[in-house]
Amino acid sequence: MDSYKLKIAFCHPKYWLAWLGIGTLFISSLLPYSTLIFIGKILGRTAMPFAKKRQHIARCNLIHSFPDLSEQEVEDKVRLNFENSGIALLEMGMAWFWPSWRVRGLLKVRGSEHVDKAIINGQGTIFLGAHFLTLEIGARALGLTRPCHAVYRKHSNPVLDYWFYWGRMREHKAMLDRRDFKGMLRVLKNKDALWYAPDHDYGKHKSSVFAPFFAVENVNTVSGTSTLAKVKDSCVIPVFLKRLPANEGYELIFYPALKDFPSKDLVADTHTTNQQIEKMVAECDDQYMWMHKRFKTRPEGEASFY
Repeated sequence: MDSYKLKIAFCHPKYWLAWLGIGTLFISSLLPYSTLIFIGKILGRTAMPFAKKRQHIARCNLIHSFPDLSEQEVEDKVRLNFENSGIALLEMGMAWFWPSWRVRGLLKVRGSEHVDKAIINGQGTIFLGAHFLTLEIGARALGLTRPCHAVYRKHSNPVLDYWFYWGRMREHKAMLDRRDFKGMLRVLKNKDALWYAPDHDYGKHKSSVFAPFFAVENVNTVSGTSTLAKVKDSCVIPVFLKRLPANEGYELIFYPALKDFPSKDLVADTHTTNQQIEKMVAECDDQYMWMHKRFKTRPEGEASFY
């Protein structure tokens, strides 16, 4: 794509701060993995006093999702989420600049037999993803295991957008704009693989419905997984990357393909995909993007959670 080439315009002073950040990520990527994890946790804790709004959002999300948690348990999860966010920042440098052998050296894979089965059966595959803090390094991990087409949202800063695009393209076949639904259908019709994450709230539109997510009954959710899965000979395989404790690296986890999916009930299908994401989150809830306004859009007449 011509739009994803380095341009002279990127040298403009308004982009210097972005370049400084990218340079810092490159230098940090040269450090040992255990050091990166340690520094990332410190960065996350240090950022907390300066990110009151993000603290509030994460706290509200956790309180509504897990109403049985005590106040102290919620605060502990908010702190852990900030620590993991700091690590995620440094993982961007790893994802963009590490050679493939270094990523493989920290990667374990669980459930690859589900992917192998889809390939043997000649099925188009929808990798049902979610917005975990391991998203960037997760793109490298998935690409090293099963290169695919991935759906993404453009960044407003063109310099950062360039690096996000090419970082995710290190191992994958192509990146598709989240509005390019025809392109997604084409991938599946060609019996190829597509990574798709429906768990961000983009507001009310024709492709979203309200469905349960954890303890919240009505959560605005993109219903595109069900529509995509209607392509003949397609299957849906949930997948996410889990950061392991004690600096052990990462585990890329594939769950079995969804059974009897899609159905004729769009809301029921969306509930099914939300339940799958709940299972992922349950494995490492401190690594999910709780700082995002997951419950931003409410049904008519219902007050904002935030």
